[in-house]
Amino acid sequence: MAGYIILEYIQTRCNVDPKYWLVVAAMVIMGWFAFGIIYNLRRGEALLRWLQIGLPRIGERTTFRWLGSSVAEMVIAKAKNPFRRLETLVVLAPRDVPWMWLWALLRGRRDTLIFRAHLAVAPRLDLELADPTSWTGRTALNEVTKRGWESRAYENGLQLMAPQGLLNLAGNTVASLNTQAEQLAPKFWRFSLRKEAPHLEIHIPFPNTQTDARNWFDILHRLAQQVGEGP
Repeated sequence: MAGYIILEYIQTRCNVDPKYWLVVAAMVIMGWFAFGIIYNLRRGEALLRWLQIGLPRIGERTTFRWLGSSVAEMVIAKAKNPFRRLETLVVLAPRDVPWMWLWALLRGRRDTLIFRAHLAVAPRLDLELADPTSWTGRTALNEVTKRGWESRAYENGLQLMAPQGLLNLAGNTVASLNTQAEQLAPKFWRFSLRKEAPHLEIHIPFPNTQTDARNWFDILHRLAQQVGEGP
């Protein structure tokens, strides 16, 4: 009823058939949808090409698939030591639907590169280092809070959490990994260690594709090796 009244008002004041505005609105939405899909596909494919250059450092055979228009998955089922398996997710903001994009933006969802690694040697403890303003970081922190994990503020607005009595050890572990982690990415949205697979999970903004992908994956390789060795 309200929509009908508004359309009647527009017709009266502007002397334009309300159907004209409906057509315009439909064209805007369709144009946004097309632009969003094209932008995501181009942005995603640019990163995927870069990843394909570096992933052989982790394993030779990679399977690939798109999960909708916003998520691409690459899996190395038989990876080189210190990895056993590596799952890589390229997660893009849902730009094809304007209201979903706005909702995601408000929740802190950005284009994200996710690594889920099964390692040959599991970490010695569980820990969660995450940005509470990011969508994946907030979800992870809420989950371990329900388990009764201890928490303290960390650098750059991050939150460090670990099981009861292990927070200091978690801090020492993160400190021992800082050098490699900082070379990998200037900002982390989530850095997670688990005794059970996936042992290492990393969520970061898209890396600079102008850098050497092979060197970048060598850093990831060394980081995973350090995780297995412990502090």
